[in-house]
Amino acid sequence: MMTATIEPRSAEVDDTEAQGTSFLAATRLVAEREVKTFLRSKGFWIGLAVIVVGLFASAILPSVFGGGQPSVAAVGPEVTRALANAELDVREVADRAAAEDLLREEEVDAAVMADTTGESPTGVRVLALSDPPTDVMAQLGTSPPVDLLDAADVSQGERQLVIMVFSLMFLIFAMGGAAIAQSTVTEKQTRIVEILVSTVPVRALLTGKIVGHTLLTLGQVVVLAVAAPIALSAGGQTELLRVVAPALGWFVPFLVLGFVLLAAMWAVAGSLVSRQEDLGSSMSLVMILALGPYFAVMFFSDNATVMNVLSYVPFSSAIAMPVRMFSQDAEVWEALLSMGLLAGSVTLIVLLASRLYAGSLLQTGGKVALSKAWRQAD
Repeated sequence: MMTATIEPRSAEVDDTEAQGTSFLAATRLVAEREVKTFLRSKGFWIGLAVIVVGLFASAILPSVFGGGQPSVAAVGPEVTRALANAELDVREVADRAAAEDLLREEEVDAAVMADTTGESPTGVRVLALSDPPTDVMAQLGTSPPVDLLDAADVSQGERQLVIMVFSLMFLIFAMGGAAIAQSTVTEKQTRIVEILVSTVPVRALLTGKIVGHTLLTLGQVVVLAVAAPIALSAGGQTELLRVVAPALGWFVPFLVLGFVLLAAMWAVAGSLVSRQEDLGSSMSLVMILALGPYFAVMFFSDNATVMNVLSYVPFSSAIAMPVRMFSQDAEVWEALLSMGLLAGSVTLIVLLASRLYAGSLLQTGGKVALSKAWRQAD
């Protein structure tokens, strides 16, 4: 999830044992070594603590500081006078049509008009866009009837919350994969990699790193899953957990597959250079692929066509498809198809990455070209 400073490490694989070690056993040994190394790192725990504190802050601070007054369109002078004592930003309009225009343009949170049906005990009824405006209704005392212009199963606020949470979590975990590149180049710089390669297969070394960091990622997801209900309860936002929980069933497997996809690329980025100072030159493409989905989903979340495309692109589908499933904009078969495409892409990228990793890991000096790494793997 987060980048930790990796201290030079001695090989922890016994030569005698490794000579007869199978690929799976070697992978397990490397994965165990990666997990233990990062669990001993102060940077890992500090980073996790910062994220947990940020989670609590995002849940509690909004209820402490709150927002501004809700804005409403009051239809007619009588309604305007009735709202005079309410803590609302009132904008008087002539008729319902004008109020609907303001709602659709999102210039007001709700509209209040006289009730001609006799249903409302307060004599007014509320008009909203897609979900009941709870802040406005709280200011009216007795809850009046609410009419929705575009009723939706998921409110816009809930959808934006899920998009923000999923995008941010993906970004944190994706960028945290840079620790794999750091550990790889550190092993090259300190020549430990030569000892490791003499005892375990190179591809087992790559696979073990990916497995180890994937397990660390899953562990951090568990920590956040335990902390989230506590944080939301502390902030008086337990309803948000009910909103987000169903979408997590899709997000977690997509997140894991997306992380494995980027982890393989982070490992290759580290194997192409021999010094920490040169690491930035080989990480740029991976950083773009990690940041791209975050900004794409955040910027185009309201564009159904773009979100549909993003939900099938391997690097962005880890965010876009769970969001579409939460919003009920996609069917189950679409999610399964997207996950299948992502899993296939993961398989292909890992196979390509293993060849490049094997061809560049023992190359020293300057940055290794991808074409040279590919040839050296033969």
